[in-house]
Amino acid sequence: MSTPSPTVQTWFHAPTYTASHCIIDPMSKHCAILDSVLDFDYASGRTKTVFADQIADFIREQGLTVDWLLESHAHADHLSAAPYLKSLFGGQIAIGEHIRDVQKVFSKVFNDSTMPTDGTPFDHLFKDGETFRIGELQARVMHTPGHTPACVTYVVGDSAFVGDTLFMPDYGTARCDFPGGDAHILYQSVHKLYSLPPQTKLYLCHDYMPGGREPQWVTTVQAERDGNVQLNARTTEEEFVAFRKKRDATLSMPALILPSVQINVRAGQMPPPESNGVSYLKLPLNLL
Repeated sequence: MSTPSPTVQTWFHAPTYTASHCIIDPMSKHCAILDSVLDFDYASGRTKTVFADQIADFIREQGLTVDWLLESHAHADHLSAAPYLKSLFGGQIAIGEHIRDVQKVFSKVFNDSTMPTDGTPFDHLFKDGETFRIGELQARVMHTPGHTPACVTYVVGDSAFVGDTLFMPDYGTARCDFPGGDAHILYQSVHKLYSLPPQTKLYLCHDYMPGGREPQWVTTVQAERDGNVQLNARTTEEEFVAFRKKRDATLSMPALILPSVQINVRAGQMPPPESNGVSYLKLPLNLL
């Protein structure tokens, strides 16, 4: 008997090149929202919910029940809208258990004693191999680190939601130069994905539209194995690590890394308000 597969609705947040997915059990109409985005204007420090409200409108229109607000990792390029969507629909905010490692690193980077290091305030921390349900769909967690220590892939039926681990075949893989990143480990994680059935659909978190093509966020294991320009089935670990180190040395930091990380390691919550009722972000100078 075949494993039931999800219906997937995706929204593309053009300012951060992010694909947010709604993973739906068509039988029960329960769902999970993956890698949601809160609009953020760095110049003014203001947040908005314009993009997240598109997701919210869809949830209402389809009469869906939100079981989970999933994160593939603590993103460095956008702020999570998970707390906002949870306030509307409920559900548990969840991420891989190695978020604790990321929290510990960045609590030191920001010299911030208020930053948790025990996995809170996430509602659930997934272990490698753990299974859970989205309605009647069974989902499985694969720990796929290398980009960050906390990266996970969610396998649901014939689909896998890989976060930043892989991009479309014409673009390549995640960078490995963030704290805790490791190109050797990413190589191993990608090969874990390549061991999935060839026609498994891979849903990506980002697309950077090389050559100016339209955004795409779905590929297959076979397409990646055959044609990923940075790491395909023929690429040796030594070749990939050498390429990744050379490439990463040329990359600028993501524009929103400093605000994003401070908020995303807190499960999308803002830092505690100060005595005037306002939350503040810190900016380390000459550190990263």
